[in-house]
Amino acid sequence: MATDARAFWIAEPGRGELRTERLRPPGDDEVLVRTMFSAVSRGTEALVFEGRVPPSERDRMRAPFQAGDFPAPVKYGYACVGEVEDGPAELRGRTVFVLHPHQTRFVVPASAVNVVPDGVPAARAVLAANLETAVNGVWDGDVQPGDRVSVVGAGTVGSLVAWVASRIAAMDVELIDVNPARASVARALGVRFALPAAAAGDRDVVFHTSASESGLQLALRLAGFEAHIVELSWYGDRSVSLRLGEAFHARRLTLTSSQVGHVAPSHRARWDRRRRMALALSLLTDPALDALISGETPFDALPEVMPVLAGGDALCHRIRYV
Repeated sequence: MATDARAFWIAEPGRGELRTERLRPPGDDEVLVRTMFSAVSRGTEALVFEGRVPPSERDRMRAPFQAGDFPAPVKYGYACVGEVEDGPAELRGRTVFVLHPHQTRFVVPASAVNVVPDGVPAARAVLAANLETAVNGVWDGDVQPGDRVSVVGAGTVGSLVAWVASRIAAMDVELIDVNPARASVARALGVRFALPAAAAGDRDVVFHTSASESGLQLALRLAGFEAHIVELSWYGDRSVSLRLGEAFHARRLTLTSSQVGHVAPSHRARWDRRRRMALALSLLTDPALDALISGETPFDALPEVMPVLAGGDALCHRIRYV
């Protein structure tokens, strides 16, 4: 039997609305999922909400199960947790994570759902996509035991990068942000915090996640001789300038981009996206990660909340459907 669902759409840059959609019944090897929680990934979703996806990237930036086209109208998002209401017997009743836009119910192939491990609360599982990005970034950084690691930008992804890196043996990890309130997040995650002026230098690996020109320049300044700087920020349609006439060449620095759309080269021969996502979900048993949920609102309020989130400094904002 067909059922109705409601979904969040960006009707035009800077304005969202809820729309009703008619769902068809799931076919063979498909599932009907009732959403319990989703999350707003503030960095990327803010750029999408503001219509700042450059034309050259509009095909590459499409999210799984996105509807519509950039800049708008478009249905976009990739962090849904829900319960399988209909589908293969082994999945019915299971809590799953799906890279799906914000929507009350949806039908997707059974292969698109990732079962949430029993020890992971559904409310925390919304972090899975950001944690998968962080894992891939740490792989791209080739972090080794005992490394001195700095993360510039204590947003959701940056904080998760610091947390993942800190799980490796004998690490020295510092999380850096202009907002002193992020010190409490660093404390909860078990890593050191510093404001930019007090950040330690001569680092082995530096991750940049602040999506700011000044943050990337700081990342270069903190890197030691022949160190690796990993850029995880996405700037949308903004230009970024760097002062490479300082010590960039003398210190033989390497600046590398990291993006979750492809598994890091160091792991690509043996890992696929599904295995990487399973790893991210398995790591979410740690209650310390709840420190990254900076707020929660009901789904009905999303059109009013999204402009505030796009212009603010939130971490992971959770949307509640139940």
